[in-house]
Amino acid sequence: MLAQRIATTIVGVPLILGLIALGGVGYAIALAFILSTAALEFYAAVSHRPLTNSAVAEGEAEAEDQTAAAGLFFGQRPLAYLGAGFVALLVAAAHNGSDWWTGALALMMFSAFLWLAWRGEVTAALQDWLVVLGGILYVGFLGSHLIFLRDLENGRDWTMLAIFATFAADTAAYFVGRAFGQKPLAPHISRGKTVEGTLGGFIAGALGVVFLNWVLGVRLDAAAILPLAILLPLTAAVGDLGESLVKRGAGIKDASVLVPGHGGLLDRLDSLLFTTVLVYYYVLWVVIP
Repeated sequence: MLAQRIATTIVGVPLILGLIALGGVGYAIALAFILSTAALEFYAAVSHRPLTNSAVAEGEAEAEDQTAAAGLFFGQRPLAYLGAGFVALLVAAAHNGSDWWTGALALMMFSAFLWLAWRGEVTAALQDWLVVLGGILYVGFLGSHLIFLRDLENGRDWTMLAIFATFAADTAAYFVGRAFGQKPLAPHISRGKTVEGTLGGFIAGALGVVFLNWVLGVRLDAAAILPLAILLPLTAAVGDLGESLVKRGAGIKDASVLVPGHGGLLDRLDSLLFTTVLVYYYVLWVVIP
């Protein structure tokens, strides 16, 4: 597991840096693919179709990984592909500006109603509509703020700060929790999360914000950056618990098996979906004025 995490980091970090530096259409296309895939993981989870290999014998794990990955993209209900397509469309709309983005969101709510009315399955219609919107709002609405953050002045630096400070908080919480964790944080949601791990994640995330503020050249003074340094790791912890709540309700351990050593894309994005929104509006409401 640790070797897989390290290998994923070695491959993933340069890729993330390259996409952020690229920006523009290429960045938006990559983000649309990532978020729509994460949406498929969400829809698979809420449809009670586990896509993990946590209960598979070691010798069968590779075959199970392949089966689970195939099941993510093929064989889901049309509902899942509708929601994932809407998430990609929402990212594209965000790339064209906030007016397109809000208009696309309204159109999606209308289109989901229209599609369900056409199907004529009255008994399941309300639940299906809520499921579609849940994925769109959770993955697409929150995630598309990565477009808005990148498009800000100094957006490249702010995006890097949001992503890598969040990764610092998540990584520290994982390793400190495994090494020193004793007291469960929220056992009714996740037995693996501990107070000690959360504290370690908070310290690492706060230090990450302060360090990245300096090394990336953002260079806000202490009065401006310290509130963000406190809020970001707290927000990351809430985002992590939020996805754990979804998985606990679905009865699964990981969102999928697409990211070796981490689970699924949604498992890596859970905190970032919320911290990106925090950083974006912090810049708009606190830094820019």
